[in-house]
Amino acid sequence: MSERTEPGALGDQSSLYDHALRLHRPTPEAPLPRDGMPYPDEDRHRRRGPRESPVDRRRRGMAAAAILDAYFARPDAHPDDLVWAFHEVDVPIHRNEHITAAALRAEAEGVRRTGRWLVRHSPDRCSVLIGLALLATGGAEEDVQLVRTIGLLSDTFGALTADALERRSDGAAALLWLAERVGGWGRVYVVKALCRRGGDEARSWLLRRACDGDLLNGCFAGLVATAAHLHEAITCDAPDDEDAHVGHLARQKPSWTRYVRAAHIADHLAQSEPGRFGLTPERRDDLLGRYLDVLRHPEWSAAARAAVDPEHAGAHGRGDSHIGG
Repeated sequence: MSERTEPGALGDQSSLYDHALRLHRPTPEAPLPRDGMPYPDEDRHRRRGPRESPVDRRRRGMAAAAILDAYFARPDAHPDDLVWAFHEVDVPIHRNEHITAAALRAEAEGVRRTGRWLVRHSPDRCSVLIGLALLATGGAEEDVQLVRTIGLLSDTFGALTADALERRSDGAAALLWLAERVGGWGRVYVVKALCRRGGDEARSWLLRRACDGDLLNGCFAGLVATAAHLHEAITCDAPDDEDAHVGHLARQKPSWTRYVRAAHIADHLAQSEPGRFGLTPERRDDLLGRYLDVLRHPEWSAAARAAVDPEHAGAHGRGDSHIGG
């Protein structure tokens, strides 16, 4: 049923968890470069080739569930028996009813112990996915940090990580932490989980931070507008001033298009009477100052200079394809 790990014979035997931590430490506030790819098991998975999913999608996960049933039936089973056990079967990256059912059929503590060990120690992405699925059915409080760390490798593990944290009463803080440190499809999974979860803390973040200009924002923009009560935020008597354009702009990558737009707004603020915008003089001055801070930032100034200097045009383009500008 299983294939024991053979250190040295199979290439890099680093666990996926250690790999995520190693990449996370240099830039702890940002997503991992290239979502952490390539993983330590890359060579082995490349040699294996892609696994074909069952023609009947209702059968997805059944082979993996059968391996789990056999494992949990053995009184002498140890989690390292499962390290390469799923390498030749299709393992879904999303929550799967067959794998969940196998976990629920087994003794709860054994499920937690196995899931925890696989997520922390396995060098194979397939068994790490199984470990996450097991923790999603009944992980303990001490597993939250473990789950969110492996979730940094979000393209592969983001969906199950978001599912595991969404189901926990104490998972909101971990989801918000992860949302600031993942990109691409992984961020889509986490933002959708925050939309479903709700709550004041999640709503505040969704209102201000969810839509960052990436093209994949379209996958959740409608959900965010509903979950964050966007209409209420922009039409109430005391609008949410922290959701202003300048706050969003300061988090964006500098470009010529964004620089020109910001300069145009700053010029209007400087040349017009504050009352034209429904602002007090003090509020107008504060807002103008925030735009000027962005425009004077070295990276933004460099982008503007590069756009008008042909010798540096390759370093900074005149625009970008992100939605939201």
